[in-house]
Amino acid sequence: MEEFWKRVRGNAASGEGIGAEDALAVLSLPQPDLWRLLDITEGVRRRFKGDGVRLCSIVNAKSGLCSEDCSFCSQSRRSKADIRKYPLIGEEEMVRAAREAKARGAREFSIVSSGLAMRNRGELERVGNAIERIRSEVGIETCVSLGTLSAEDVSYLLSRGLRSLHHNLETSRSFFPSMCTTHDYEEDVRAVREAKAAGAWVCCGGIFGIGETDLDRVELAMTLRELSVDSIPVNFLNPVPGTPVEGRRELTPFDCLKIIAMMRLVHPRREIIVCGGREVNLRDLQSLMFAAGATGTMAGNYLTTAGRPAEDDIRMIRDLGLAVLPV
Repeated sequence: MEEFWKRVRGNAASGEGIGAEDALAVLSLPQPDLWRLLDITEGVRRRFKGDGVRLCSIVNAKSGLCSEDCSFCSQSRRSKADIRKYPLIGEEEMVRAAREAKARGAREFSIVSSGLAMRNRGELERVGNAIERIRSEVGIETCVSLGTLSAEDVSYLLSRGLRSLHHNLETSRSFFPSMCTTHDYEEDVRAVREAKAAGAWVCCGGIFGIGETDLDRVELAMTLRELSVDSIPVNFLNPVPGTPVEGRRELTPFDCLKIIAMMRLVHPRREIIVCGGREVNLRDLQSLMFAAGATGTMAGNYLTTAGRPAEDDIRMIRDLGLAVLPV
């Protein structure tokens, strides 16, 4: 076991990252080993990312009305969840939401739209107009999550001032068909590759607790490394009534910390942003996500579920001796 700890510490500290076998072993660690694990991940995070914490925020710019059947999503066509459904909001509303995000302390703001892809040119140009105004009038980093955009569409948004593109793979290639049947995993992989090729900063991760195994979690981590994504959002299932997974609650706070730690050790140099479901899954251990390797979190509400007040997150960060990165 000592050889394992030495190897994990050395590979992560070198910036190379641990391999699949050690990543799986991290997820299998018994609870008494938590503090030793966090000692390593805290050191790796500080070595490569320092003590700054990135806060991001989103607007649900088009809600529901989705053709996809993702089992965990309250906006999917399989969902009977009681959520608001509406078409793409106006440019002015997007800009106003960005101002509110900046006031919460966010340095990045993302415009998120339901659906496999935004193919309507008028809608894409509306988002482009909002991005340009947000960069010039609000002065905050811009991001979009608009589905499987083409390289040309990504290039267009970059020309309007976009910085980053978010597109989650959600889970492993192996487990994906159990979660979604309306499009193929390779469509998502291709969208990530094309965004990278177009020059976007790419934010790509997944959701945990939807029925996947530890092997699936490691497979996703390795796929993200192959794709050289820049930032990895880590979400935990918050089961919404009316979705196929409404009764699934399989993650403990310790499970969540091990998942974050595994991602940090596989990706020592990347941003690890803990987002949806952290409140209900980490519960009173939320602050330990930074020791586990997180370098950021989402401030404010999520797509169809509520977050906690941003001032609580900022106080937590400062109480830990960390600093919210400025815009």
